[in-house]
Amino acid sequence: MIFVLLSVLCSVTVAVLLKYAKLQQISTKQIIVWNYPVAAILTYFVLQPKLGDIQVEQMPWHLYIPLAILLPTLFIFIALTIQYTGLVKTEIAQRLSLFIPLVASFILFSEVISWNKGIGILVGLAAIVCSIGWQKGTIKKKNKVGSIAYPLIVFVGMGVIDILFKQIALHQSVPYITAMFVVFLIAMLVAFLFMIYFLGVEKQAFSVKSLGLGIVLGFFNFGNILFYMKAHRAIPENPSIVFTGMNIGVISVGAVVGVLLFKERLSVINKIGLTLAIISVLIITYL
Repeated sequence: MIFVLLSVLCSVTVAVLLKYAKLQQISTKQIIVWNYPVAAILTYFVLQPKLGDIQVEQMPWHLYIPLAILLPTLFIFIALTIQYTGLVKTEIAQRLSLFIPLVASFILFSEVISWNKGIGILVGLAAIVCSIGWQKGTIKKKNKVGSIAYPLIVFVGMGVIDILFKQIALHQSVPYITAMFVVFLIAMLVAFLFMIYFLGVEKQAFSVKSLGLGIVLGFFNFGNILFYMKAHRAIPENPSIVFTGMNIGVISVGAVVGVLLFKERLSVINKIGLTLAIISVLIITYL
């Protein structure tokens, strides 16, 4: 379980870095851009993908390209979600996105829905309603829209990314690690296009602090993926333990960090949503 814990800590640290950057008025967009070359370099040297065996015509580019575009794009929306709704609700939105590939398995792949998964989905939907977008007081209309729209975009986007990852894993002709390296490379190119837009169109000033935090973010983003893979390899006979530990761990640790470190406030209905999120994961995994 040590790998699960390390993966959880890396995942929450990524969110903490984005929250910290926003509080310090450091460009989170530029941080996200620099994260991807670091992730690509670490994938190459640590995981050592076998690039010599690549046959371009056999690679599922229809999966790689959408995934590579979604990764940096959604990362920006995650940063916006942290800004508008806080760390706790952002982590909940990301982790509850597991329901999208779950529902897709029933609709797209004709899997028969079981009663426990059905109940788990309903509880998860209730958790979403309770967890995001409900804020008291006089808030600007733009902020109200963002507090609802951005978590929903993260929820849907993370679910689509998970489906694409699963489909890539099914392509036996290309090793999964090699596929990950290729996706990170394309995502890096997409992120650099974003950087050109940020500097050229939005007229952002180049930020050395963003470069430094982006390198740190890349290490933790890569660590999240690396330790998650190692956890599955360490407990191959019980993947549900890894799955449950990761999701509940991130929701719980993210909540504690958000409340204690950043003084985020949760309403009663938000706390109910947090509890329902954990219950829904347990129902789907163990019942």
